[in-house]
Amino acid sequence: MKSSSDTPKKEKSGINVFVLLFCLIVISAGLTYVIPAGEFERTVVDGRETLLPDQFSFVDGQSAGFLDIFSNIHSGMVLGASIIFFVLIVGGSFGILTATGALDAFITMLSVKMAHRGKLVIPVLMFFFACAGSLMGMSDETIVYIGILAPLAVALGFDAITGFAIVTLGASVGFSSAVMNPFTVGIAQDLAGLPTFSGIFFRIVLFIVLYIAAVWYVYRYAGKVQKDPSIGLYGNYPAGKQDKLDGLSGTMAARHKLVLLIFLLNFVILMFGVIKLDWYITEIAGLFLMFGVFMGLAGRLRPSEIADSFVHGAGQLIGGALIIGLAQTILVTFKDAQLLDTILYYTAGVLDVLPAALNAVGMFIFQLGLNFLVPSGSGQAALTMPIMAPLADMTDVTRQTAVLAFQLGDGMSNLIFPTVSFLMAGLAMVGISWTKWVRWVFPFMLIQVTIAIIALLIAQFIQYGPF
Repeated sequence: MKSSSDTPKKEKSGINVFVLLFCLIVISAGLTYVIPAGEFERTVVDGRETLLPDQFSFVDGQSAGFLDIFSNIHSGMVLGASIIFFVLIVGGSFGILTATGALDAFITMLSVKMAHRGKLVIPVLMFFFACAGSLMGMSDETIVYIGILAPLAVALGFDAITGFAIVTLGASVGFSSAVMNPFTVGIAQDLAGLPTFSGIFFRIVLFIVLYIAAVWYVYRYAGKVQKDPSIGLYGNYPAGKQDKLDGLSGTMAARHKLVLLIFLLNFVILMFGVIKLDWYITEIAGLFLMFGVFMGLAGRLRPSEIADSFVHGAGQLIGGALIIGLAQTILVTFKDAQLLDTILYYTAGVLDVLPAALNAVGMFIFQLGLNFLVPSGSGQAALTMPIMAPLADMTDVTRQTAVLAFQLGDGMSNLIFPTVSFLMAGLAMVGISWTKWVRWVFPFMLIQVTIAIIALLIAQFIQYGPF
């Protein structure tokens, strides 16, 4: 039995992002009475509309009424409908993949196979989680694997924070580089008018650099703990060797192998369709849905189980989908009052203070901080990219670079902000305080930010495109 001292204290509730966004909607409505309406002259260049930065004028605008605060929410949902349903369909497909048990079986197999190979666990498993973060936007799902990897790390002579970092840092660098992350780069590029998953080779290089940095950081720390276990952070897991993997199979069922093969084939066809056939989010959503059904059949799920798994997977992302709609509501309010161009005008004036080469870095810092308030990649994309894309046109930054600034700022800050729910839930699971984690991970954050700034400077120098 637990003593009264063992009873966990009720945690204080954090910031509710829906309450926060509604407050922002109210504030945006109030700003329509404060900020003057204005508009830029526009022209069409290479088939896309762009602003003429030296052709701005103030105009008479219509301020938002009290009812508009609420009715604009519906308008925002309608405006973001294509992206909202894209997120739900892809999330449902990943729900089917999870229901087959193939990912769990793969992780367990790797853990058993490498149980006696010590440090080899770190680069191999971090590569898996990095790929998962980069291809399927793994974030909330990391909680499941933290429960496996934390005790495994302790059993191998490391500590709990090593196991936590294998999952969290691995998924984070993949999420930040976002080679083909449909929930961040896919949505951001759609909003910026860019071809879906364009600029992929630059992101692959960035993925490799961030992955190597993360592996080096965790590997170096794990070696120190092996030499001196007293410096380790063990949380809920007693220090010393443990037999957490006894009785677990080191093999995968044939159906699980087939499911993972189909999953990889999905991305091969996706890359071909995007690069050669100019597929957009409608075709990509259809591809994910089709292969989700294939994975369910290969995993021997009954039709009703496939349907239920799809609904469950989509349901897990309904919060993020609604955030997209609420973020679009703010844009609807600004557009109706003709404030969007005024905001661009004044923001461009602030960026003009920076050297031209640092404009993209300024965007990155803005996105980095904004993630504290909007810890949803898709929601942050929906909120900021309609502003950042034309702002990039005005400041000689390519739209592709603006998307890069968004994905790096959004992904990297997920490692430290207490408003990121899956981070806090994972820390609670392993019994490590947020303050201890921040002290441990902060040097790596500085490494990441340095890499991000260098990448953005290079992107701006080479005019990372296509535009």
